[in-house]
Amino acid sequence: MEKNNIYILAIESSCDDTSAAVLHNSKMLSNVVATQKIHEEYGGVVPELASRAHQQNIVPVVHQALAKANINKKDLSAIAFTRGPGLMGSLLVGTSFAKSLALGLNIPLIEVNHMQAHILAHFIDNETGKKPEFPFIGMTISGGHTQIVLVKSYFDMEILGQTLDDAVGEAFDKSAKILGLPYPGGPLIDKYSQLGNPKAFPFPKSKVGGLDFSFSGFKTSVLYFIQRETQKNPNFIAENLNDICASIQYTIINVLLSKLKKAVAQTGVKQIAIGGGVSANSGIRKILQEAEQKHGWKTFIPPFQFCTDNAAMIGIVGYLKYKEELFTTQEITAKARYVINE
Repeated sequence: MEKNNIYILAIESSCDDTSAAVLHNSKMLSNVVATQKIHEEYGGVVPELASRAHQQNIVPVVHQALAKANINKKDLSAIAFTRGPGLMGSLLVGTSFAKSLALGLNIPLIEVNHMQAHILAHFIDNETGKKPEFPFIGMTISGGHTQIVLVKSYFDMEILGQTLDDAVGEAFDKSAKILGLPYPGGPLIDKYSQLGNPKAFPFPKSKVGGLDFSFSGFKTSVLYFIQRETQKNPNFIAENLNDICASIQYTIINVLLSKLKKAVAQTGVKQIAIGGGVSANSGIRKILQEAEQKHGWKTFIPPFQFCTDNAAMIGIVGYLKYKEELFTTQEITAKARYVINE
């Protein structure tokens, strides 16, 4: 098929969302996501249950993506899939399916790094037409990752800093759990924080040097604070929920912003693009929009559907790799730990 008329079927199964998308060049034709509700009762993702749910979901999700795109599988140019990083059991389902389908259709197979895809999601055609120019600073913020990346080209990325322990999404979710909020709690902290005073309760920030992050100490400080205050007043959480959430969110956002400021000073690059589930957070989106005026940055915030795990972002990497003929073989295996540019 001509390189200017490319149809990519993309598959994403790195954690607990099964997703399939079809892209025509850089334009998204469909992006179907099946979410797994079963993890809510456990307060977090259970890997074994996630992989079983992927097995149940993957065929209907792919079928739906093709139908919504009005594309026959025989029209596909290649299959792109998430190789890693992620939960091994979940990755194996998507990897095995993608390999089998590519083999059956006799079309190229393209492996994609999930974290690279979060950054390159900005290159999916959108209504604004805004896309970052190289070089730019990418910040990936999700339940499993927190990274600052210098993006020199589509496939040349340098990690400038990353979390040394817990990811920012986990800091949100675990803080929510301490407050007795249901999983996933990050969006609920965002919701309640909009009604609270962000400076009501000061929480300590980690003093990790350079551009690295640490959130384990922050989670512990939230736990000790809640334990101390609820001993004095058993109704403390209920009476102060909005202010507690606003203070938690304010502290986390300030950590992210301070590291971004350092990255800009260190590199001289003033284009910032965020990605990952936590980039849906209203406070982070607002502070980045304000940074355009305040610091002279040019910021790129993905549409909500491209923040959480989805196959369209895998598809755009597949399209970019297809043009460069960066294909993989049937010997490829899933990789739970998979560093950008590895």
